[in-house]
Amino acid sequence: MKLRKIAFITLCLVTCFLSCNKDDDGETIEPVPVRDRAEQQVADKAVLLDYLATHYYNSSAFEAIEHPTIKDIVITKLPEGTTTAPDGNTLLKDATNLETISINFADIEYEYYLLKLKQGTGTESPEFADNVLIVHEGRYVSNTVFDSAINPITFDLTGEMPGWGKVFPLFNVSKDFIENTDGTVSFRGQGIGVMFLPSGLAYFASPPFGSTIPQYSPLIYKFELLQTTQNDHDNDGIPSYLEDVDGDGNLFDENTDNDLEINGFTPKFNFVDSDDDGDGILTINEDIDGDGDPTNDIGKNGIPKYLDPEETESKLNK
Repeated sequence: MKLRKIAFITLCLVTCFLSCNKDDDGETIEPVPVRDRAEQQVADKAVLLDYLATHYYNSSAFEAIEHPTIKDIVITKLPEGTTTAPDGNTLLKDATNLETISINFADIEYEYYLLKLKQGTGTESPEFADNVLIVHEGRYVSNTVFDSAINPITFDLTGEMPGWGKVFPLFNVSKDFIENTDGTVSFRGQGIGVMFLPSGLAYFASPPFGSTIPQYSPLIYKFELLQTTQNDHDNDGIPSYLEDVDGDGNLFDENTDNDLEINGFTPKFNFVDSDDDGDGILTINEDIDGDGDPTNDIGKNGIPKYLDPEETESKLNK
């Protein structure tokens, strides 16, 4: 059974367990059934398309600002009975910088929407497994703010919702920054946008523990991409994003030697495994040519030696 299926079954069991508790009168509350992803995507798409058709943003005012931030993005709902944005504003669905992006995730075809306000003038873009320094604000489709980071904060994209790992690599980081007299830092030329995510690319049935985010919530995030740093989670010489051997943008279905962590339940995925093929030779030592890249050391079976348990050559023995 594929690891993603195991993970999905585990998610279902955990969700049911957390949902089945007692109310204040001691009565058992029935577990909330996990919804079908395909059906939920259809419902979420309709909700998001309605939002885009009934909300506008201050396009002229935003573009006039030399160094804008997400504080300068104002999204407003149309008055009841109207279909046209006021002068100087743009209906979201009519914005020329609104992109509709289709991807396959968890074997489901998802569609999300991206208002690309500023590409970012820096030279780097993050990979889906990297760290990002961002400013963000999260809203429900009701426009209620549920999350906000006024000051820059760093996130490891491997631990965040799938949509973030899809969106941030589409932007560049800031060009530079200046230190203010009060000790704060202001970034210039950062990537700025708004993402409109279906629940399947957000938290789906499992919002963060202790959060107030309902299950199956489409989410909207304003964001600024400031900086990025490359991750090598297991320090094996291979950037984590390159440990996605099948190229599906999911590191949690890559476990070449099918090993487990000590607790016996958590798969030791390649990006957190220093010996990916379980042959006793650390991946970093299977970089036989010493160029710092174990992925191009191909063995007799036509695959990189660090993924082949039959290849036990080590650069330490050369």
